[in-house]
Amino acid sequence: MNTNAILTEREIHRAIIVDDEESGRIMLRYFLSSKKDWTIVGEFFDVATARSFLDTQKVDIIFLDIQMPKENGIEFARSLSNSEQPPVIIFVTAYNTHAIEAFEVHALDYLLKPINPRRFTQTLQRASEMLNEKRGYANALRDYFDRKQVPTLTDNNSNCYLKKIVARSVGLMESISIDDIDWIGGAGNYVELHLNQRIVLHRIAFSILEKHLDPQVFIRVHRSFIVRIDQLKSIEVVGDGSYLIKLKCGAQIPVSERYVEKAREFF
Repeated sequence: MNTNAILTEREIHRAIIVDDEESGRIMLRYFLSSKKDWTIVGEFFDVATARSFLDTQKVDIIFLDIQMPKENGIEFARSLSNSEQPPVIIFVTAYNTHAIEAFEVHALDYLLKPINPRRFTQTLQRASEMLNEKRGYANALRDYFDRKQVPTLTDNNSNCYLKKIVARSVGLMESISIDDIDWIGGAGNYVELHLNQRIVLHRIAFSILEKHLDPQVFIRVHRSFIVRIDQLKSIEVVGDGSYLIKLKCGAQIPVSERYVEKAREFF
């Protein structure tokens, strides 16, 4: 086997960095310098110069700072989402707020400053997966900006609930309508979205997803279960005094004592 040929044929991902702070650009450049499959083809301190570059050059991924003068990263990403095949965008921010959780529920990725090396490596792996699912990623980006309101970085009480979830599992990105979900179960680092005829895995923390679900549509009944309110059929005591909810779809879901009184209100 010709090792040199394999190295020659290896796909190199083209990246740009858009950050108005030099320290941010240096940090990302340093982390990327050790990644053989990635190359930086441009660094920009504002959106205008980055946009001009993209008019003539194709890139695979953009590391995009959110807080920048004149035009911020969210506005830039919104304009890129209209492209047929937008580059994969990794949002970079120093603000760990409710707003960036919306990236996760739409299968988008982000880095928090200061950047953790381990998290950076995970992000590059996810970006590579997204590049293999370009159509799914483009839909995820558009779904994020199609919401009636995209939360701002200072908005910790957004009432903008999900209409769709872009489920990101291994090698697949799929847009799921909230209206099609009967119930949701926790499964480690994933949640299980139970639809009419199948189960879809989505990589997201259970607690984060719950924050973005309309409480008029879904109710939490257990630390690991959320059910659709219009699916509720009955609630009953079983065996040792624990509770069980039966859904119209046929599923039977345990109810913890903490949530039983709230669940009873719907019967």
